Amino acid sequence: MLPMGQPKFKRRKADRPDEIVAAALEVFAEKGFAAARLEDIAARAGVSKGAIYLYFATKQDIFRAVVEQGIAPNLDMVRASLAAPTGNFADLLRGLVKTLSSVVAATSVGGIVKMVIGESRNFPELAQAWHDKLVHPALDAMTGAIAAAQVRGELRPGDPRLHAISLISPMLVGVIWRETFTPVGADPIDIPALAQQHVDLWLRGVLIEAGAAS
Repeated sequence: MLPMGQPKFKRRKADRPDEIVAAALEVFAEKGFAAARLEDIAARAGVSKGAIYLYFATKQDIFRAVVEQGIAPNLDMVRASLAAPTGNFADLLRGLVKTLSSVVAATSVGGIVKMVIGESRNFPELAQAWHDKLVHPALDAMTGAIAAAQVRGELRPGDPRLHAISLISPMLVGVIWRETFTPVGADPIDIPALAQQHVDLWLRGVLIEAGAAS
């Protein structure tokens, strides 16, 4: 038996930054950046406010950790798949979009997207971190994959970057709808279904062989 007054378990210090980041992701998504307090994050993580300062100097540092540790890893797999594709581009794209849309639908990422859009004027460092760590690498990876598929003769000509933006945009609209309008009574949008339907439509417009999109 444990001595009286001893905790039933001891939290490993190595786990604390990850727990703080996970808690911060939820708090930022719920409250926004300006309204989120370090006390809220600490309580959600099960640590003291002082413990946060052992790992992060500012709330901005916590947000950057959320982006780099809590969200970016979901895109690393996507970038790796796009950099070294196996099979045809259409099947690769369907699989990636299915994975990404499921992550967006099942996590608090959408709340962070809304926060970045809504508060970037007052906190431009939020948009900077989001762009540099997520948007720019993801868009570059998709642009490169589309350009390579065009060279292979799989996709029709067109600006690869604009193709990539048109491909990603409906999922962003779905996220904004869910975070902004669904809470006030609007009919919800099935983000994975929206993403898959749009990919099929997009492929029918750009595939060299229209039958491959069926």
